[in-house]
Amino acid sequence: MTALTPAFLPAADPGSSGVLDEAALRRRAARVIPGGMYGHLNAKLLPPGYPQFYERAQGCRLWDVDGREYLDFMCSWGPIIVGHQHPAVEEAARRQAALGDCMNGPSARLVELAERLVGLLPHADWAVFQKNGTDATTTAVTMARAGTRKRKIVLAKGAYHGAVPWCSPSLAGVTVEDRAHLIYFRYNDVESLEAAVREAGDDLAAILVSAFRHDMGQPQELPTAAFARTARALCDRKGAALILDEVRAGFRLSMQGSWEALGVRPDLSAWSKAIANGYALAAVTGNEAFRQAAQEVYVTGSFWMGGVAMAAALATLDVLENNHAVRHFEQVGQRLRDGLARQAQRHGLAIRQSGPAQLPSVLFEDDPDYAKGAYFAAEAIKHGVYLHHKHNMFLSLAHTVQDIDLALQVTDHACARLAAHL
Repeated sequence: MTALTPAFLPAADPGSSGVLDEAALRRRAARVIPGGMYGHLNAKLLPPGYPQFYERAQGCRLWDVDGREYLDFMCSWGPIIVGHQHPAVEEAARRQAALGDCMNGPSARLVELAERLVGLLPHADWAVFQKNGTDATTTAVTMARAGTRKRKIVLAKGAYHGAVPWCSPSLAGVTVEDRAHLIYFRYNDVESLEAAVREAGDDLAAILVSAFRHDMGQPQELPTAAFARTARALCDRKGAALILDEVRAGFRLSMQGSWEALGVRPDLSAWSKAIANGYALAAVTGNEAFRQAAQEVYVTGSFWMGGVAMAAALATLDVLENNHAVRHFEQVGQRLRDGLARQAQRHGLAIRQSGPAQLPSVLFEDDPDYAKGAYFAAEAIKHGVYLHHKHNMFLSLAHTVQDIDLALQVTDHACARLAAHL
């Protein structure tokens, strides 16, 4: 990706891949897929100009089916943490694929990965595996109920924990009974948390909480020490499980668990996204208090023991540890944040950047319908930088200082265009 001018990056000519094209694929999809696409990966939910279909990915770059190249700040919505097609991860996956993936039982990678997580995470005495983040959060909630013989789950209002009836943000197809035992609190609000626990009474199975507040379209919040410690103390007092949802933040804030720096260890943690750098894998890790519950519950899937993803996860953890990944994410994230702040000030734009710098979040002030953010993101995508206008973004080890500076050329152009538009 080379710059046309110092101001911004070019997009390739449509159809340069010579194989498929975006418009034709969208028409075909509309005939055979309800709505043409579904879920959070649906480009219809993004500003104009975003592609729906992709041809390939490498490092921190994507190419759509029309041949356009993008500097990627979504990392497949989180799963890519060491870069697309990282050679060490791909080699580990290839070696395992040559031996076997989905077999009558797991490969030895199952035990090796469980041992690795138990050795890495101070709270963990055991690990079990799934395929998606929703699998992991649902499994953790089921284990909490099995271990406590209680029903109520206390969780933050507006938090995202998956896409099944008990927690989906959509109410379509959901019954009142699906959520009969959920009680809500406000993230980082100790009094609200205490009130929710009082409402649960003697039937509290768990407090389920995200590693940080990452509600879409809202300012992000790192947990306060008082909030995290209160959650731990309430679970101890009530004999309930503290479940930490690490699906989005896992291994980007810390290699030991996102709340370890606060001195708070969960009973159960749910992991997915970046755990295997794009290979489908999830995990629940837990302490001795919930080992028996983990044995008792029946959760399974035909593909949950696949050896390829587990081999990829082992290699991913090696790459993260050997390259001081968390420090890298912090450094490039702060460089991006500082650059955007300077640009916004220079162009007379009010923005709010919140949460951890390694999971960038950029919202415009006085933008209730996200129109300013959408205009900004649409200008950036025209010139090869893939941002999101209301969801937190992600960084990988493949993002270099030079990539951040290249992106900042485009965002400066986008800021100037937005200021002129306003």
